[in-house]
Amino acid sequence: MDILKIQVLRGPNIWSNYRTKLIQMRLDIGELENYPTDRIPGFRERLQTVLPTLVEHECSEGTRGGFFLRVERGTWMGHVVEHIALEIQTLAGMNPGYGRTRGTNDKGVYNVVFAYDDEEAGLYAAKAAVALAEALVTDAPYDLDADIKKLKEICAQNCLGPSTKSIVDEAVKRNIPWLRLGTDSMIQLGYGSRQMRIQATTTSKTNILAAGLASNKDRTKKMLSAAAIPVPKGGVCTDELSLKDVINSIGYPLVIKPIDGNQGKGATINITTWEQAVAALAIAQNFGRRVIAEQFVTGFDYRVLVIDNKFAAAAKRIPAHVVGTGMETIATLIDIVNFDVRRGNGHENVLTKIKIDADTEDMLTKQGYALNSIPARGEVIYLKSTANLSTGGTAIDATDEIHPDNIALAERVAQIIGLDICGIDIMAPSLSEPIKLNGGKILEVNAAPGFRMHLAPTEGTPRNVAAPVVDMLFPPNVPSRIPIIAVTGTNGKTTTTRLLAHIAQSTGLTTGFTTTDGIYINNKLMLEGDTTGPVSGQFILKDPTVDFAVLETARGGILRNGLCFKECDLAVITNIKEDHLGLNDINTLEELCNVKAVVARSVKKDGWAILNADDEYCRNIANELDCNVAYFSLDNKNEHIHRLYAQGKTVAMCEDGYLTVKQNEKILHLVHVTEVPLTQGGKIKFMVANALAATLAAHLYGFSAKQIHDSLASFVPGYELTPGRMNHFDMGNFNVLVDYAHNPHGYEAVEDYVHNYHAKKKIGIISGIGDRRDEDIRQCAAIAARMFDHIIIRQEHDLRGNNEQNITHLLIDGLTADGKQITYDVIPDEEDAIRHALSLAAEGDLVVALTEQITKVVNVIKLHQDKNQHQHA
Repeated sequence: MDILKIQVLRGPNIWSNYRTKLIQMRLDIGELENYPTDRIPGFRERLQTVLPTLVEHECSEGTRGGFFLRVERGTWMGHVVEHIALEIQTLAGMNPGYGRTRGTNDKGVYNVVFAYDDEEAGLYAAKAAVALAEALVTDAPYDLDADIKKLKEICAQNCLGPSTKSIVDEAVKRNIPWLRLGTDSMIQLGYGSRQMRIQATTTSKTNILAAGLASNKDRTKKMLSAAAIPVPKGGVCTDELSLKDVINSIGYPLVIKPIDGNQGKGATINITTWEQAVAALAIAQNFGRRVIAEQFVTGFDYRVLVIDNKFAAAAKRIPAHVVGTGMETIATLIDIVNFDVRRGNGHENVLTKIKIDADTEDMLTKQGYALNSIPARGEVIYLKSTANLSTGGTAIDATDEIHPDNIALAERVAQIIGLDICGIDIMAPSLSEPIKLNGGKILEVNAAPGFRMHLAPTEGTPRNVAAPVVDMLFPPNVPSRIPIIAVTGTNGKTTTTRLLAHIAQSTGLTTGFTTTDGIYINNKLMLEGDTTGPVSGQFILKDPTVDFAVLETARGGILRNGLCFKECDLAVITNIKEDHLGLNDINTLEELCNVKAVVARSVKKDGWAILNADDEYCRNIANELDCNVAYFSLDNKNEHIHRLYAQGKTVAMCEDGYLTVKQNEKILHLVHVTEVPLTQGGKIKFMVANALAATLAAHLYGFSAKQIHDSLASFVPGYELTPGRMNHFDMGNFNVLVDYAHNPHGYEAVEDYVHNYHAKKKIGIISGIGDRRDEDIRQCAAIAARMFDHIIIRQEHDLRGNNEQNITHLLIDGLTADGKQITYDVIPDEEDAIRHALSLAAEGDLVVALTEQITKVVNVIKLHQDKNQHQHA
């Protein structure tokens, strides 16, 4: 089998608007197309032996063992690969749970689609599944355990830690969008100017001074002590002399730890001799010259969590330990404990594996044991000097037992230090009575405390401590999203996007928008290029200054990666015409319609999809939508628009020269086309259609009639504002028109305008796009032959796998197909072609350059203008 292509889908896509994290693999199964699984001797038995857990896959049978039944009856290898890829991720601790396999127009080639938790793991699973399936076909040996181990390693490295994941999961429950910023635990919750950020349990609201204070244990103790908070006595040491002074002051037993340590690193407890103290000083100074020596307080180790100055949870922490059986050594008991499926490396699971280190050996020595000792049955052997979960400790929930006085004390501590999320370490006999009475002390205050012990305590009730974090970041009625309008279609997307962005910006909203020309914020170009995919959309959604997003959304990005958002407020589909067919397994207009429909299906239930009533495929999309639907029509006699309005639908049309919206019994004549510069007095019909789409969307979003009117009247098109969209240039005695038209529908739109344009001679510059169908290239040339008197054939910079001679041949075929005698030149270079056209133009002529290289062509035109002005100066 041959993997032809793998792509990662990260948002709503053609397979699902709800399963947004998918791997799509184009797989050529080769000769196996002739050998479904029932024709491969022993295949099912080998598959079931290697992956018996596939019995849980119901497949289309809808019953346990359904997938094995399909294999028994006969299914194709792409389907098998899909299920293997899902199952090996599951065995590695992930939970993907969705797959689809569909054939393509190419024999033996399938699109294998399956879900992933981590995309790197998903990509690995795709390749491993193909390799395993091939091994099962030939009965070759295969090391599946190595794949599972590798997948676990990938997940441990990439997947969100428990604390971060709990906050993200809580946000998802509340329909708050999130984005991962980079590859670590930096997370953006919400979009644009309404976003908040977290990194583990540090948030946008975490005070940097408070976090710095908490990391300085000596300063924290002094501040708390000054506020009458019970803390152990002690002092800062830098050498044996200063250590001696502290010991003389507080006596033994004592604790020595780094002044800015964390997770118990470098700490030594229950020090009772000078020799132990000197050794502990050396250990602590591995983390910094200044260390703390303080009273060793006996009791239980508690962690109290305060979020937004309110008590959230409490846990009793037990140091890493084993319980003797009377038979196994301590080393063996540690291995048994580490075998617990809840334990992982670092923070990858709810508990951490116990590692044998110097602290472990020191603790064993103090208890009179070694690793090869066999403790008595029931005897508890402690292995670490601190109770941190990160060193293998366990936790018992103590939320319900904490005394109200201790709650008030903890909340006061959080306010004194100033932390929004505060972990307070308390040593006390119990939290069920005030620690001021039972001798308990507050040992430390921690910024960014871990949530594991509260989310999944070893014993007791789990506590949803992520909920108060999200409450703090997004209080009731505080939105997490900015408005999103997504614009798609075959032609007119960019102009409609720019017009909507202009309307939003004119109302004072900082507006970000993406187009085929670049990414803009308030009309300032941020990044140049064709930026109509999900990465560009995320650029806008990540920007903390943006209040309103208008995202041009092209088919290529949807197919490659899916959408960059899970839902939008409005979606506009301008039209669906022949373009890009024959690419990416999209061969028909029905299939292209399904791609565009992804955008409309993403509209939230109370949002609006704006559809072109003049386009049959746009109208059909309405049948599968759960949101509100409105329609626009360039033809006010269109039977569909009147039928839809009669059915109670909201519509927009040009009526008596006005851009008009009809909603219920209300009719709004918003602006006359002669007041809309974009339409050139209504002469550019497709611009009228774009203005109608934008007007309808703006009205349904909630912009006022005056805001829409004034914005449409002030939107003056030109190269700077709408590059490549019917840009006119006055050359003195002739004119030049530059447009982005690159498909038959776009050519027809230009033809409609050029046909009514009075010129002595019309000269056109055209090209064929290499990855379009032959019939599309011929059709564009045929349309050009109808509207121009002379044609210059040029070539695109990127031939997209085609060749110059073939494209030229197809264009000439199209030009001469109707028998019309038309003159043409072939000038491959774009700049040479426009220069030649300008040299041919005489007084009263019109040159039309149809191009994707707008900037390059306009630069040549402007140089020609400057030259003429200089000559006539």
